[in-house]
Amino acid sequence: MKKFNTIRRSLIAATLLGCCGLTSTTAVAQQQVPSKVDVAWNRFYDYEEVTQIVKDLVAAYPDLLSVESLGKSEQGRDLWVVTLNNPETGKAEDKPAMYIDGNVHGNEVQATETVLYAIWYLTKSYGEVEQLTDLVDRVAFYFVPSQNPDGRAEWFANPNTPHSARTGQRPTDNDYDGQLDEDGPEDLDGDGHITSMWKFDPNGRYRRNALDPRIIERVPEGEQGELSRLGSEGIDNDGDGRINEDGPGGYDMNRNWASDWQPNYIQYGAGDYPFDRKETKAVADFIIKRPNIAGGQSYHNTGGMILRGPGASYLDNLYTREDRRMYDALGKAGEDLLPFYNYWVIHSDLYTVHGGFVNWLAEGLGIASFTNELWTERRIMPDPDREFSAEERMHWQDRMLFGQTFTDYTEYDHPEHGKVLIGGGTKYSSRVTPPFMLEEGCHRNFAFTMFHAQNMPELHFKWAGIEKLGDDLWEVTVEIENTKLIGSRLAIAARNKIGLPDLLTFEGAEVVLSGQVSDRFDRTMNLNEHRPERMLIERGIPGKSISTFRFLVRGEAGSMIRLNYHAEKARDIEARIPLRERDAELD
Repeated sequence: MKKFNTIRRSLIAATLLGCCGLTSTTAVAQQQVPSKVDVAWNRFYDYEEVTQIVKDLVAAYPDLLSVESLGKSEQGRDLWVVTLNNPETGKAEDKPAMYIDGNVHGNEVQATETVLYAIWYLTKSYGEVEQLTDLVDRVAFYFVPSQNPDGRAEWFANPNTPHSARTGQRPTDNDYDGQLDEDGPEDLDGDGHITSMWKFDPNGRYRRNALDPRIIERVPEGEQGELSRLGSEGIDNDGDGRINEDGPGGYDMNRNWASDWQPNYIQYGAGDYPFDRKETKAVADFIIKRPNIAGGQSYHNTGGMILRGPGASYLDNLYTREDRRMYDALGKAGEDLLPFYNYWVIHSDLYTVHGGFVNWLAEGLGIASFTNELWTERRIMPDPDREFSAEERMHWQDRMLFGQTFTDYTEYDHPEHGKVLIGGGTKYSSRVTPPFMLEEGCHRNFAFTMFHAQNMPELHFKWAGIEKLGDDLWEVTVEIENTKLIGSRLAIAARNKIGLPDLLTFEGAEVVLSGQVSDRFDRTMNLNEHRPERMLIERGIPGKSISTFRFLVRGEAGSMIRLNYHAEKARDIEARIPLRERDAELD
């Protein structure tokens, strides 16, 4: 596959323009690289459209992309996973890999577009953008655009709030009356959304704003209101005196993962046991079979956050100082790339989460992982630090969004509550990125995730020193460097025996003893007690560091020795060195 065609095309264009008496400034200055697949990034896509985009991209870039189904959702939709790999530089499973997904909550729709954008941008950039070309040549990617295709389909197809359809769509008895999904919301005013419902009440604590009746405000203490909040619009379908208490689904697939899973009475929505949902089981099976996954990114949709674990305070000690340094370096870089985002720890800066997905990746599998909450209103407001009054906010939204995210209040004769008001923010009124700002959000999050991917471990033999100790006795010392932030084995994995330790082997001479030393000048050695030709490196090669190993061997001068280093989450490396005295860097 040809690389860096941009320069060649620009030179040709410059020549042609010169022949015409024109300057080539415009042609050379173009930054955008065309894609073989046109995708508009100012709109959202339903499940069928997402599927078509995936298939179009795979068809357009067959040398880089492949797609398969992880399995079926509760309602029978395929869970697509796209693998991006350059086979000319090796198999995907032989490289460190970045796993990226979104839309575990059905209403968090822009997460899917952010995943699709990453596939689209990487493929069109290959051979054109040097940094991304080098990255694709070195690592592999696994993309799952939607962990919850049923919830996504429900949110687009039917009236919803910004917060509903978060769940998967397995029928569930949430009110414990023996019936499943029998009392969900209804679009009583027919606007295509589930909005707010207010009851006329002379003792209510709320009233309509005198200047703008679209605003419902709390009355000051001691004053009499006219309205009481009823919640989302709907009726009591099962006659139990409650409204909307058992809608579709009613569980949380981001509480169904095995690390720190807790039952439903502790963690709402956790399911009966870890991985009891078809979707989470399919994703888990895929990831467990790929120990080369070194980085994980899950996109959610609101808050403007870059989140890492743990999800509970009692798990803080799982994250060692070494691992925290790595997370802090990545997270702080993310704050620079993502204006108005905060790099936070889930339990201490947000809330407690048991059984979360990125917690399972990090704490259960030793994968450096983040959750990004994509949208924050601070991105759109003229002054993020200014406190707007309700009237100012409404008028500003009129000017910016033209009333598209609000339904005016209308009266409705409710079968249980009599005359009520229905209206307010539509399902697009919060949490979801305004379409005209979608592409920028996709790109900034893509940039952060690529920085994460660029910092998956990259190892090389840096230096070798060989000293002759006797007739056929030699001391061989080698340095292995990891030039990236993420270690070849995270400290949490080493401490908890997650996955396999790294392995350093020596061939070509008889190894008498071996061990690790603090540096090339250290004369003490932490001995490898068994099979000295094979050293298990429990800690791996930490990020941005050099590890030093020493072998005492018997062999014939000039014979070729071979050292191999294998890590689950880094590419294997090899050094071939003639057995003669030396003190030099390795190429």
